[in-house]
Amino acid sequence: MQLKLVLVLVLACLAVLFVVQNVTLVEVRFLGWSVTMTLSLLIFLLFATGVITGSLLQSYWRYRRKPPPDTERMGERQP
Repeated sequence: MQLKLVLVLVLACLAVLFVVQNVTLVEVRFLGWSVTMTLSLLIFLLFATGVITGSLLQSYWRYRRKPPPDTERMGERQP
């Protein structure tokens, strides 16, 4: 329990340090849209987008690789 608490505190301190060091405003332009935000927020949003995309793709690939259900178990006989 103590090790988890220490790890969480260290990661929280590193996150705060990252945000404090990256407060510069940047302008992002994409397809005619323009958004101004801090660099740390931009990096966080890109990271979160990557994590969500990876999770969705992994779920889809697992779903596609599932073997088809066994029809004998469902009461149907194979010829």
